[in-house]
Amino acid sequence: MPFARLASATTPTCHIGLGLAAVGRPGYINLGRDRDLPEDRTVDALRERTHELLDAAYAQGVRYFDVARSYGRSEEFLADWLRARLDVEDVVIGSKWGYSYTADWSTEAEVHEVKDHGLATYERQRAESRALLGDRLDLYQIHSVTPDSPALTDKELHARLAEAAAEGLTVGFSTSGPDQAAAVRAALAVTVDGEPLFRTVQSTYNALETSAGPALAEAYDAGLTVIVKEGMANGRLAEPNAPDALKAVARETGLGCDAVALAVILRRPWAGVVLSGAATTLQLASNLHAPAVDLDEDQASRLAALVEEPGAYWERRGYLPWH
Repeated sequence: MPFARLASATTPTCHIGLGLAAVGRPGYINLGRDRDLPEDRTVDALRERTHELLDAAYAQGVRYFDVARSYGRSEEFLADWLRARLDVEDVVIGSKWGYSYTADWSTEAEVHEVKDHGLATYERQRAESRALLGDRLDLYQIHSVTPDSPALTDKELHARLAEAAAEGLTVGFSTSGPDQAAAVRAALAVTVDGEPLFRTVQSTYNALETSAGPALAEAYDAGLTVIVKEGMANGRLAEPNAPDALKAVARETGLGCDAVALAVILRRPWAGVVLSGAATTLQLASNLHAPAVDLDEDQASRLAALVEEPGAYWERRGYLPWH
């Protein structure tokens, strides 16, 4: 399934993808990991959990799976699953380069990942991703582009990415931080031989952080597929941490806070794929109810009041501990 067709799929759950950031490594900043994951987070235990999630997601119609070089062994776990499930030819696989995982399978590491958007890192990590995923990799994204990223101005890097695109790989980028909108707009201006380089953008957007919305709409209008990450705000929009207004709307709909939070994103006409970051199959099943949520204008208005100032949102995110 070509990546560009995924966002136009008619099956509702095809608009929800599964990201493996929370299960590809023992430590992450999502709230509630002590409840969600086994106490003994060995490689084998998280490999098994990842495969359970992939099986459940595929059975319920999910067709986009998202990993990254910095998500511990996420690429490896996904590659193992693909080799064991030769019947899943219709999935779309996206990964990211630009961060290196440095925690050595520990939750106590001082530094969990290191960012480098240089050409040498791209070449090294592209080879690492290719070794694991081979020609199953459909989308390769620059991880967490910010307005000052050298990836926006490095012409040699752009040329190499354009070569990969000419060979059939979709080239995209993700963003993070309070200046996501500026990063998206700067990336939209990147061209090679007069043609736009990037075909996808993956950004944080949720009921608390909506600042990238106008820029993502511009990206959509320019023909990019928009992928939304961190729709649950790293657990801040899930039970028991969800704001009271979200809990109230969830009670009214008869569905979970998570489904309502993801439904807020699915209402955006530019949202092509919204990622679930579920760590359990029960969470995944609840997330997949999002397309069934029908918010009325009053409910949507109450949820819109939850929006935080971007600087405050990202400052709070920066203080979340690695569990």
